[in-house]
Amino acid sequence: MESHEIKSLLEKYMDAMTSVEEEKSLADYFRNNAVSPEFEEYKSMFGYFEDQRSVVPEKNFRISDTKKRRRTWIPAAAAAVLLLGVGIYGWQNQTPPQTSELGTFDDPEVALRETRKALDLLSSKVNTGMESVNYLNEYEQSKNVIFKN
Repeated sequence: MESHEIKSLLEKYMDAMTSVEEEKSLADYFRNNAVSPEFEEYKSMFGYFEDQRSVVPEKNFRISDTKKRRRTWIPAAAAAVLLLGVGIYGWQNQTPPQTSELGTFDDPEVALRETRKALDLLSSKVNTGMESVNYLNEYEQSKNVIFKN
């Protein structure tokens, strides 16, 4: 192989753009002892890859079943926590609300006052919203004057 071909293949290899055939040709080139001095630094890298292919692990590792045993209790624990949370929530909320908290009144005068108070509050909030709409109307009128629609 020529120097410019090797340089081009090395650039593609470093960008992870080479095909399997191109990688094999690079490995064959660097396996050869007649490597150009400008590519000498890559010879050890390709030599390492070739050496590691033939390495056989010394010890066979066995994966134990402890992970399976650990995983079996996780759904049961999650269900227990969920049931406990639902039970506590239901137990805390089982007391019926007081009738005085529901806004019922025995005296019609008091009921009328509270109703007026609530309607005044509602009216003030609606009026605030209407003021914002008035600003939009002014904007619309100004736009129509400027653009003469």
